[in-house]
Amino acid sequence: MPALDPGRTALVLVDLMERIVALPLAPRPGTEVLAASARLADTFRAVGAPVVHIRVERPNVDAQPPGSELVPDLVRDGDPVVVKRTIGGFQDTGLHELLSGLGATTLVLGGIATNLGVESTARAACDLGYDLVFAEDAMSALTADEHRASVDLDFPRLGTVAPVSAITLDGPE
Repeated sequence: MPALDPGRTALVLVDLMERIVALPLAPRPGTEVLAASARLADTFRAVGAPVVHIRVERPNVDAQPPGSELVPDLVRDGDPVVVKRTIGGFQDTGLHELLSGLGATTLVLGGIATNLGVESTARAACDLGYDLVFAEDAMSALTADEHRASVDLDFPRLGTVAPVSAITLDGPE
């Protein structure tokens, strides 16, 4: 996979919240998804590329369930956080405007769950014209079959699927 342009690429991490990372997931546990996502975020930050976090809030409730914050130490100073109230990250969140303002035309996606928040966000991003890269080992689902269906059947139609180790960015000029 060719190196990505850090001036036009953003990492988008979906729903890496304590209560979601702690779910029984497959094909890998949330702790592995979190570790891979953190490595990828470090790669992006090292060349000045943006890291955007999305978290979900349940609508029409007085309080969010325990563990609804992003995993501690995942978000760094300057990382935007977008709050969604639907499955995907674009509906009524300002995500598209944020990414456009950052100059992003390519998105690298990771998070939980592969077939829900990540895929819904990816489909909307594709409709909006973004080029997509899916960090396969920086995501997981409630079952391995759900993860594989997205990764093997859907994501190749929307963009490029790659392991975190293959996703690189050009260094600063």
